[in-house]
This record gives sequence, structure tokens and C-alpha cells, in this order.
Amino acid sequence: MRILVVIPTLDEAENIGPLLDRLLALPLDLGVVVVDDASADGTAAIVRARLADPRLLLIERPGRLGLGSAYAAGFAEARRLGVDFAATMDADFSHEPEALPALLNRAEREAADLVVGSRYVPGGSIDNWGPGRRLLSAVANRLTRGLVGIPVADCTSGYRLYRTAVFDRVDPDRIRSHGYSYLEEMIVACWRAGLVIREEPIRFVDRRAGRSKISQIEILKGAVTLLRLGLSRRR
Repeated sequence: MRILVVIPTLDEAENIGPLLDRLLALPLDLGVVVVDDASADGTAAIVRARLADPRLLLIERPGRLGLGSAYAAGFAEARRLGVDFAATMDADFSHEPEALPALLNRAEREAADLVVGSRYVPGGSIDNWGPGRRLLSAVANRLTRGLVGIPVADCTSGYRLYRTAVFDRVDPDRIRSHGYSYLEEMIVACWRAGLVIREEPIRFVDRRAGRSKISQIEILKGAVTLLRLGLSRRR
């Protein structure tokens, strides 16, 4: 396989089966690794029942260890398998699987190390978000650009395609953040390492089933991470 799609899950039983169906139907040479944090709703059991498909892998973890560490576990699997690319996406259909070929085409066409599925470049959009969530996302991205200086419009998008060679220069296990702010810290680390980052417009659709896992504590941790990254820039 050329691409390993990393999908962190926590109580996504309503979504994971249909998502896997759509991913594995894509005209791409890909596999999927689901990294499950002890879901109470049987998410892992749904994936486990499908493991006869050699394109599907499952990492079961003993508890809620965080989004960032789930990505790192998936990236380690991508390196072990020797694939060319590691993609990340949410399990709730907010990231449309059918957009993945466009991210791959952008990476190959422009020799990009990282392609971000971006809501905030021309052609990108957000569906079904209220004004509060839109404001929170916009402020987080504006702060990241302002404090760190990174010229990326959507630093908080979880829909990404990395060349696995990136992980030779940016070690995912050395990113300090373990929650949602891992996304911001990882992209800043890639930019500071001089890697080529591009943004491909996507349509982001709010989850179709289940509930969001972003807590007030995660939002606070994200603010602390931004301040730390901004201070490190000044040093």
C-alpha cells in the first residue's frame, strides 16, 4: 500500500463501519489503521470483526490517551509498514473520504511534504457549524498565525496527508501536546523544519452522528500550547 489512513476513535460505533466502507472503496492503494481509546460503545469490536481484510489494522489502547498520541501510534505503524504517505482524518464524517485523492494529487504535483485539507482557503467551506464554533476555530487559527508566524490558513485541521519521510525530520513522539493541540504543534514543527506545506480546499461537514469529544479543558490546553509555541519563537 502507498497510503495508511490513521483514524483515532472514541465511541464512534455509529460512524466507523460506513466510514471504512467509503475509504476502502476509493481508487487508491491504501490501508486504514483505527486507533481506539477503549470505546465503551463497541467501536473496536466493529473494526475487529472486519480484520480479515488485510488493508485494515486496529490498535486498541487501554484508555483515553489523547488524540495526539493516537496520531503518533498510527504514524509509527505507517513507518513500520514502509508506506509513502500517512493520512489523518476524523471518524465522524466531518472529513469526506472522497477528498483524499485531491490531497494526494496535490502532494505529488507540488512535491509537498504535508498537505492540509483546509477550510480557510478559496474553495474551502464549513457546513452546519454555529457562530460560536466558527468563532472559536477562526480565533485559534488567527492566534497560531500571529503568535508563531506560520503562513498556513488552517492550522487546526485534522485532515492531513504527510509523506512518511517527514517523520525522519519531525519525530511525532517528541511533540509535547497529546490532545487536540497536537495538530497545531505538529504543523508548526513541520514548518520550522523547513518542510513544504500546501493547503487543499475541503468541505468540512459537522459530525453526522455521536458527539464531539472536545472539552473545555482541551480548549484551555490549546491556548497554553499556542502561548508556549509563541514564546519559543521569540527565544
